[in-house]
Amino acid sequence: MGWVEQELDGIDLKDARLENRLQKLIEQFSERPGASIPKACEDWAGAKGAYRFFDNPKVSHRAIMDSHRQATVERVEQEELVLVLQDTTSLDFSHHPETVGLGPLENPRQQGMLLHSSLAVSEAGVPLGILDQQVWRRDPAQVGQRHRRKERPIEEKESYKWLKGLDNSTRNLACDICVVSVADREADVYELFQAAGEDKKYLVRAAWNRHLDSQEPDYLWQAVRQAPLAGALVVEVGRGKDHPPREATLSVRFTQVTLRPPRRPTGQTGLRPLRLYALEAFEENPPPDQEPLHWLLLTNVPVRTLADAQRCLRWYALRWLVERFHFVLKSGCRIEARQLATADRLERLAAVFSVVAWRLLWLTYQGRVTPDAPCTLALQTHEWQALYAFVHRSPDLPAEPPSLAQAVQWIAQLGGFLNRKSDGMPGVKVLWLGWQRLQDIADTWLFTHPPPDLPRCG
Repeated sequence: MGWVEQELDGIDLKDARLENRLQKLIEQFSERPGASIPKACEDWAGAKGAYRFFDNPKVSHRAIMDSHRQATVERVEQEELVLVLQDTTSLDFSHHPETVGLGPLENPRQQGMLLHSSLAVSEAGVPLGILDQQVWRRDPAQVGQRHRRKERPIEEKESYKWLKGLDNSTRNLACDICVVSVADREADVYELFQAAGEDKKYLVRAAWNRHLDSQEPDYLWQAVRQAPLAGALVVEVGRGKDHPPREATLSVRFTQVTLRPPRRPTGQTGLRPLRLYALEAFEENPPPDQEPLHWLLLTNVPVRTLADAQRCLRWYALRWLVERFHFVLKSGCRIEARQLATADRLERLAAVFSVVAWRLLWLTYQGRVTPDAPCTLALQTHEWQALYAFVHRSPDLPAEPPSLAQAVQWIAQLGGFLNRKSDGMPGVKVLWLGWQRLQDIADTWLFTHPPPDLPRCG
């Protein structure tokens, strides 16, 4: 059974033809994620079937993602601890003004939809899949009402997505798995902390200098900065637009605090003081041309020792993987370039591409965590054979398939990775570029070297 079949084992679209079409589409887009629908589907009949699929009301974003979630849960349950990385991105379709059903984005002149993903990641840093994904469009009538947001209950605000993500991502998981929800400053929502209680764990970057309850000093940031220096931690900083990957040495402080509930409008009661842990990590000697790292984190995971604090900081250092997932979705799969005329169709497409984007991200990091595993963990037989023959310019194949790390490096080199000492590990961008090139090479190989169970022409 191929990986797409495994991923869709739980799909239920009430129509076998739709389920077969979905499997075919994910296979085609995973081979050529950046291609247009006609090019990915190879002919007009396939493209026409794809357009019909995305237009079918029997197909829903949720049904596709629920099937992927079932497969993700199986991977999650192989772990003792899993991080759920939450983040929101906007999908901008303003350059397709005829698209029906979109809503305003941050800039009201931009039209699109919002996507909030909860990506499960192992403690070692391997993306396991999407446990929850929310997609919505803003109501144009609400534009300009931001000043009234404090009057509305949390259930009517966009920030409720964090609470939904927390609940949905832990649904139906085995109770012996520790799940920690990790999020950036936008998730600094008091209702989230209270809803989590003691059972649902979280690690959130603080956005507000919250008032403390019966404590001196009486504000969060001052209390943390008065805590004694506990030690240091070295973390890896991923490549950015203006800097190469590097290591950063962070000084670490932590303390326990009791937050005072924020004021809410009359009728919105029930908030109570919360006792949790605060950590601060700051880079004292960054490179001359770089902004220093500075994190202030809140968590209900006990932090009583330097080792506890270092573990939490390592978890937070993995948070950017969900941003990489959205990067692959937008840049690798080019979802914002798609023209399907309606927002409903684009939502279905977003679900298909989310599975594809996860797989590309998984390949990138699985190769780093299990470098010595055989490449058949990710590649079909004809794919690794074609890759080996092309790289070595020889049809003579080894008796055993190469390692996953070696195969990933070769794929990255097809995408332009130079493999210099200063380049570090290949990133997801060169991998998706190399992956697309590999598919053309593998197709040629399969034509000239059909497997034994396929008939030869002539």
